[in-house]
Amino acid sequence: MIGIEKLKENLNEQQLEAVTKTEGFVRVIAGAGSGKTKALTQRYAYIVEALGINSSNILCVTFTNKAAQEMRKRVKRLVGENSDLSYITTYHGFCVRVLREDINKIKCPKNFIIMDVEDQKTVLRQVYNELGLTSKVFTFKQVLRYISKQKTSQDYLQYILESKKKETDNEIEKVFIRYLEKQQRNFALDFDDLLNFVLYIFVNNPDVIEKWQKRLHYIQVDETQDSSQKQFMLIEMLSQFHKNLFVVGDPDQTIYEWRGAKPEILVDFDKQFVDSKTIIMNQNYRSTPNILSLGNHIIKKNKIRVNKDMFTKNPEGVEVVHFHGQNDYEEGLWVANEIKRLVADENCKHLDFAILYRANHISRIIEQSLIRENIPYSVFGGIRFFERKEIKDVLAYLRLIEFGDDFSFLRVVNTPSRGLGNKFIENVAKIAEKENTSLYSALKENISQKDLSRKGALEFIELIEKYKKVKADLIISDLVKEIMDESGLSAYYRIDGDTDRLENIKELQNSIILLETQDEEPINLTEYLQEIALYTDMDVEDDGNDRVKLMTIHTSKGLEFPYVFLCGFTEGVLPSAMSIKERRAKALEEERRLTYVAITRAEKAFYMTESEGFNFSTGLNKYPSRFLFEISDNYFVRKGELSQEIINEAKEQLKLNTSRQIIQKKFDVGDMVNHLIWKLGKVIEVKEEKGEYQVEFIETGKTKPINFEFRGLTKVEKPTELTEEEKVEKSKSDNDWNSFVENEIHIKESKKTQITEPIETITEEKKDLIRKRIADLKEEKAELEKTVLESSKSELTTDSEISEKGTTEIKESEEKILSPTAYKSNDGNSAKPKEKDKNNLWSKLKGLWS
Repeated sequence: MIGIEKLKENLNEQQLEAVTKTEGFVRVIAGAGSGKTKALTQRYAYIVEALGINSSNILCVTFTNKAAQEMRKRVKRLVGENSDLSYITTYHGFCVRVLREDINKIKCPKNFIIMDVEDQKTVLRQVYNELGLTSKVFTFKQVLRYISKQKTSQDYLQYILESKKKETDNEIEKVFIRYLEKQQRNFALDFDDLLNFVLYIFVNNPDVIEKWQKRLHYIQVDETQDSSQKQFMLIEMLSQFHKNLFVVGDPDQTIYEWRGAKPEILVDFDKQFVDSKTIIMNQNYRSTPNILSLGNHIIKKNKIRVNKDMFTKNPEGVEVVHFHGQNDYEEGLWVANEIKRLVADENCKHLDFAILYRANHISRIIEQSLIRENIPYSVFGGIRFFERKEIKDVLAYLRLIEFGDDFSFLRVVNTPSRGLGNKFIENVAKIAEKENTSLYSALKENISQKDLSRKGALEFIELIEKYKKVKADLIISDLVKEIMDESGLSAYYRIDGDTDRLENIKELQNSIILLETQDEEPINLTEYLQEIALYTDMDVEDDGNDRVKLMTIHTSKGLEFPYVFLCGFTEGVLPSAMSIKERRAKALEEERRLTYVAITRAEKAFYMTESEGFNFSTGLNKYPSRFLFEISDNYFVRKGELSQEIINEAKEQLKLNTSRQIIQKKFDVGDMVNHLIWKLGKVIEVKEEKGEYQVEFIETGKTKPINFEFRGLTKVEKPTELTEEEKVEKSKSDNDWNSFVENEIHIKESKKTQITEPIETITEEKKDLIRKRIADLKEEKAELEKTVLESSKSELTTDSEISEKGTTEIKESEEKILSPTAYKSNDGNSAKPKEKDKNNLWSKLKGLWS
């Protein structure tokens, strides 16, 4: 517990305003290193201490579990040990809290399972086996991406929750439907489901949303720029009753747009909530002025942002350095030698250094150089603790005891080996399918059957049943130890010889013991397993050893280091050629933000390095990043020789790439287009971010992605209907032409007796005159026939077909008029006009030569 005045100490003017402005809608634009976390935790404590609000009525949403844990620690130091801080959590963590309380509203049990990616892959293996598919048809990655895309809308919930059946011939959709069926049978939710289920419950149960709205008097959202539209919709719904919403973030640090983050949420907050208050926190406490100036300079070119200039009162510091190597070996060696120099001269440690990169493959040459120079390092982003095999095996036993789910059963039924191979599991699966039950229940209920009553199966059932009965009497850490010993896992890993696996399991037990001692109330197994499932690759653990840290820019978000190297600062890598190809202008802004994030991780010194050679990302020679050319020379010093020739080539290539990216769309959804090869097609989707049309071609029946810049695609204009005035004008024109023909015939008849010239001469002159008139007639009539024909046909008939048909008919008519012999019809007989046709226009014209 800390005094109110103490909470206001050591805050600058903007931070103080953010802490004490508690009512209404508040937006804080907090630049990198501006003390955002401090302001957020102090504000939380101020609401509890100064306003007397119970902490169980405050929701504080952060982006990662690590950030939530750090905030809970800080708040606990400010408000004391007895406060309920369980609502300092992530979006997914909050959704789990809601579902634990209200999932029964959609007839689901509260002991639901949360699936991670490995669980999803386990389900897909089953589905592939049932449908006879292999990874040659679809990879797991493709299917998981498809599943996630389908779950961006809530349509699929009708299938799960409202039992609406769906038949399909589409293979990937069949996989999706089977995946949903497996989820339904096991009461399993993946990460997309957590948010969708909560929104579904809130929308369809007004009493539930009202309960949560009234409970949460104050809502704080950290890193708002990384929230998706759906996540913010949840927050907006919850804030509608008390209308106290505080959002904090920096649009310049939005680096997760590719997975749904919407920086516009924070940028346009003041437009959505017109009475909101905006506070700009732009004093940086982390970096030197040189580093900060570079960051300010580069990010100003972005459009989706709130304008701000970061400043600092820190001393000037050293200059920013750009190093250009002749090859990647020279680049890596220079980085290693610079680290060695600084460790020797500046008396700093290896853990003071971070090497950042846009793509993981860049680390190879850096690692080789560090090994060669005997510099200790660790790569962040390897296998995460909770993704390791031994940890997942232990947790699978716990889950099977608690939930009896199929994913856990498949993982541990033969781990360690019990002689229960694929054939055995197939037999169990057939029974489970037939009886519509779980795999474990199918084995347990049919263990007496000849195919199933094996020694290993009997021992496995006895083990699980024993701990189902005694789990309530054991704390979780003891339960883990007993299962490890009795299942044979301990012996299995000891024989395996990998002592790291046993050490990791000990670490798991220690983390459980720590959790058990921290919580006043005993933690139950269901809650523990649901919490553990929320740990993601966003949570980076620091081993604390004296090593240089290598990581992607994405991983470095939220961290800070005295010395930062941004390696592989190459066009096609940063910015990523793949991202720009897929999302064009939006991707370019996000790539620039990634550069900004890398720059603002540095406290004392910042280095940018790149080298010549071949770029496998672009298939071209390597050039420095376009972002390097956006920086004025006075913001950095250059080391290594960068020739003017390379600069010119790079700028020429950049100009070519840019011209391709600014090409705007020419067609809209629904337009009929003609392709040089695939002929007629229909535009069914326009992806402006990617610069691509999805065109469904009529002849092939296939949909193809066509780039905006492709010139072999032309629009097929649909015939326009004549207005009433145009119809009248057209009718007059036809009447005038009919009058002309009648008049010509009359003149011909009246002059028969006055002919003084040879018949042939008059006939040829008349023929020339008629030919000229026919040419005019053909244009008008062809247009009219084209309009009539096309309007009567479907929109999929090509202009070329109509034009060809029309031309043929006119040609035939002309031949009938001008030929001195009878015209032959298709059956080979002479085509004589019928009596009733003698008065039509063409018959009258023909009469002029009779």
